[in-house]
Amino acid sequence: MRFALLRKDSTDPIPAKLRFTHPLNLTMVVYNVVWWIPIILTFTKVIDYRAGFIAFLVVTLLRLVANLVRNNVLKGEQAESFPLRSP
Repeated sequence: MRFALLRKDSTDPIPAKLRFTHPLNLTMVVYNVVWWIPIILTFTKVIDYRAGFIAFLVVTLLRLVANLVRNNVLKGEQAESFPLRSP
């Protein structure tokens, strides 16, 4: 919400939407796919529940740190180009 308000209040034109094959978009896709991998591997019984829980917890904590950095440390322009964020 904060970034939408900053974009609305800014006088800069809104940047063009990036194509799917742009490296920033591919990074975001990989970032979100990695979050699903422990869930899928656990439910298909490739790894046991304990290892799946630990892997999911680690990935979720890394995402939490990335989101905290994006929302609290980076400026608006930096946050828009931050590769570890949800699309």
